[in-house]
Amino acid sequence: VQLQASGGGLAHPGGSLRLSCVVSGLSLDDYAIGWFRQAPGKEREGISCISSNDGSRYYADSVLDRFAISRDKDKNTVYLHLSSLKPEDTALYYCAAGPTPSTTISAYWYWGQGTQVTVSS
Repeated sequence: VQLQASGGGLAHPGGSLRLSCVVSGLSLDDYAIGWFRQAPGKEREGISCISSNDGSRYYADSVLDRFAISRDKDKNTVYLHLSSLKPEDTALYYCAAGPTPSTTISAYWYWGQGTQVTVSS
């Protein structure tokens, strides 16, 4: 099983990015995908997830109405669209796969390597 996160980079405040998580070795029909982030000196935070069965979505309050999670099952890829970015969104962003949708780290069995998002003027 592999999860490959990409799409991070430098964005200005108010800008947008799209992160991708390409999943291999398991099906999005069977596993929920979560997005987490970790800023320097802070704990890893669960920010969004999408369920395997009906594609239900969940967002943490810190990103609600600014980030959007989606998936393309044909490409076995999950996206996280980041908009209205703020400097406090700067972090290493990870995707993870697990049997149930959750923003809890322990719920996930497989993790990608992370992609850096930096928001700065």
